[in-house]
Amino acid sequence: MTDTPGRKAVNAHTTPFLPYDLEGPVQPEMSWLPISYDAETGQGTYLMRMDPGAVTIAHEHAGMEEFLILEGDLVDSDGTRFCPGDFVSYDAGTHHNSWTETGCLIAVFEWDRPG
Repeated sequence: MTDTPGRKAVNAHTTPFLPYDLEGPVQPEMSWLPISYDAETGQGTYLMRMDPGAVTIAHEHAGMEEFLILEGDLVDSDGTRFCPGDFVSYDAGTHHNSWTETGCLIAVFEWDRPG
């Protein structure tokens, strides 16, 4: 794929992912692909891949976090299982962690509500 001014295109199946370290230490069972994510503001979009059995570090969201399950399953700390097509929205201040049994690919959107 080629980018044009103002547009960035990535393919989740052919673009190399990076080691995942957004909650602190690198978690080798997880990887991510920043698309519009800005580390300084903590806002933007990225793809996240979790290997089977991966568990996120418990964390609190400074802003909104939303994600769409593209492949696999994701289980939240309250036991709710999310599957492909599920879109999940967390308010700022939400504290949780998640894990996957089969592995998953999710599109994550981090942002702040205006005013």
